[in-house]
Amino acid sequence: MSILQQFGIFFAQIGTILTNPSQLILLFACTFMGIIFGALPGLTATLGVALLTTLTYGMDLNVAMVALMAIYVGEVYGGSFSAITINIPGTAASAATAMEGYPMAKKGLAGKSLGLTTTASAIGTCISILFVVVFIPLMSQLALQFTSFEYFLLAFFGILISGSISCPDTVQKGWLAGFLGLFLAMVGCDTLQVYPRYTLGFHALEGGVEVVPVLIGAFGIPQIIQSLGENQKPPKATKLDKIIPSWAVIGSNIKHIVRSALIGVGIGSVPGIGEDIAAWVSYGTAKSTSKHPELYGTGYEEGIVATEVANNACIGGAMIPLLSMGIPGSPPAAMLLGAFLLHGVSPGPMLSIDRPGFITEIAAILLLASFAMWFCGIYLAPKVVKLLQIPPALFMPVVGVLCIIGSYSLGLKFINLYLMIPMGIITYYLTKYGFPVPPLVIGVILNGMADANLRRGLMVSEGSLKPLFTRPVCLILIFVIAMTFITGTQTYKNWKIRRQSSNSNK
Repeated sequence: MSILQQFGIFFAQIGTILTNPSQLILLFACTFMGIIFGALPGLTATLGVALLTTLTYGMDLNVAMVALMAIYVGEVYGGSFSAITINIPGTAASAATAMEGYPMAKKGLAGKSLGLTTTASAIGTCISILFVVVFIPLMSQLALQFTSFEYFLLAFFGILISGSISCPDTVQKGWLAGFLGLFLAMVGCDTLQVYPRYTLGFHALEGGVEVVPVLIGAFGIPQIIQSLGENQKPPKATKLDKIIPSWAVIGSNIKHIVRSALIGVGIGSVPGIGEDIAAWVSYGTAKSTSKHPELYGTGYEEGIVATEVANNACIGGAMIPLLSMGIPGSPPAAMLLGAFLLHGVSPGPMLSIDRPGFITEIAAILLLASFAMWFCGIYLAPKVVKLLQIPPALFMPVVGVLCIIGSYSLGLKFINLYLMIPMGIITYYLTKYGFPVPPLVIGVILNGMADANLRRGLMVSEGSLKPLFTRPVCLILIFVIAMTFITGTQTYKNWKIRRQSSNSNK
């Protein structure tokens, strides 16, 4: 099918939805529901897509795809609401957004932060759609170059970069926190040999440590303890006249938008990684290339643009391996795979033959969902900003209840509550001693990729590490990891300071 034919189908699908009132209402309703669902701590995009999948059974295929794509886009964006207003990411994908969004909200600019987040999210989704329509063959070939060793190295790099970003002064603390999360996630049954590890004889731990309780405990419980124990005052009154960012702000961040979109699509097209890694990698890249890296962590708009463009661009990237190879690019995409199969669609190389134009129709739905997300987000921003004016002592108990519901709702298991509360207490004391929380959560998320893929690769190579040093992608990743490690050491920092002082003296 030629590119002109694809664009013809693309605009025809847009026209079909816009001229069908029921589908248009469904689009906005599911996007709105996705935003609310994503903003509630613990109710992840994966869980939302899973719940909606069962409700779409019996619907027409096109109607079902409108509902599923809309809630997917809304949920990935919706997590930024709670990340900005109360510093508790609604989803893992919005954890990096809290690094800049919450400090900006504390300065009385929550409206500006939410408006910038909403616009950046819509732009990221729109850019990724271009790759879905035009560059699927190229991106599919790139994703196919990754084997078990590449996945392991990518997970290792994700932990290092997260530690370096979260704790720039003493990166060793960030790295230790990341590997602590990596080791914590090893509790449970081994995924390859189904053998219990580090369970201390408790059968309830054989299911492993779930990401959602760790995410809620690590971000939610410390925030509740600090708010109730330190008698915090509400943030400054928020300026609501600057919710929609100006064209000048968008123009000044155009290079960050383009770079972050490419990062999001690239990482999203690698099966199994997800929006959270894209956000952290993009945030780290923006900070390392910024002219003012010292401003990061204080509410800097470049950081918000980088994270939100990347995690939403990852949506389109995740659809590339899903539709072209039948391999989910992220956890929510894995649930979409089940939804596709439920409706008689078999993603893979034969999809373009069995259902010509289906990929292009999905891209059109994603585009409309991104516009619906922007309108819903701008509409909700003034309402959400009002949450900041509630005294924390009154609001945090409600957050605590939502944290409990969010943890328990995943599998309806009490063990998740027993994990969430101790994790929250541990991370509270870790933060008091200067250890950052985000790398710990990233370590838990990436353990499945790092642990299983390293051992799987060693099984295939019969214990040899030779593939690590012979495969081109592995060599590139090893070089990047080495540079990240070297630039994070105190020796390099001292050398850089001496060099800068010598240049200034000249």
